[in-house]
Amino acid sequence: MIVNKAEVVIGRVVLVVVLVLTVLPLVGMLSGALQPADRIPNGISWPSDPQWGNFAEAFRTAHVWQLLGSSTLIVLGVVPLSLLMATLAGYALGNLRIRGGRVVFLVFVLGLTIPFEAIIIPIYYQITDMGLLNTRWAIILPLIGLYMPFSVVWMRAHFVGVPGELSEAARIDGASIFQEIRRIQLPLAAPALSSLAILLFLWTWNQFLLPLVLVDDPDQRTMAGALGAFQGQYLNQLPLMFAGALIIMLPTIIIFVIFQRQFIKALLQGAVKG
Repeated sequence: MIVNKAEVVIGRVVLVVVLVLTVLPLVGMLSGALQPADRIPNGISWPSDPQWGNFAEAFRTAHVWQLLGSSTLIVLGVVPLSLLMATLAGYALGNLRIRGGRVVFLVFVLGLTIPFEAIIIPIYYQITDMGLLNTRWAIILPLIGLYMPFSVVWMRAHFVGVPGELSEAARIDGASIFQEIRRIQLPLAAPALSSLAILLFLWTWNQFLLPLVLVDDPDQRTMAGALGAFQGQYLNQLPLMFAGALIIMLPTIIIFVIFQRQFIKALLQGAVKG
């Protein structure tokens, strides 16, 4: 592909603008978190005496250790089950000629268009009827269902791009469907699975509304969900709120930085197949 100099310059300018727009809010939050706890931050200005103790105070008062454990349990309940069900459903819709498969796929696509906020009240009443209100299952089970449309469509897109000759060769050699999935399809789907796992982790970790509505105890919510209780407690101490928000954001930033290569690889692989 031949790219002229003007396109290169425009591309770099766009990247710089996007980078500034992304980093600027983080810089503003950091400068605000370092202000004295009783001061209202005004714009982006580095304080003459940075109050790094605000992070320790926010870490202690927000019960970050308990929230880390709660968020980890919720992530371990949501991500593996979502990956398993999405992989099996995506393989069935992408490789197997099942009756009514097109209709089922359209239902999943339709599920992508439903706003989450529109079904939060029905979810509340259903979880109440199941007796799971104020438990972590009230977060785990709805999230698995809410993530299924995107996860199934994502995995189906991968399996559709896998050559059908591989499945035919496996069947000729006497492999069952599950043997084919385990020995052939899963190794090929590693980039798609890893990128989907990253997305599910980020969405679960940063889930705010569902834990806030379904769980009263902040220590049993996700990290982001507990921010609502922290906000109500320190509404007049914005530096502590900024410090708590940065602490909550830190794990997701670290995970994305570590696994960004796998995520970009899966996106590029899908672009090449398309």
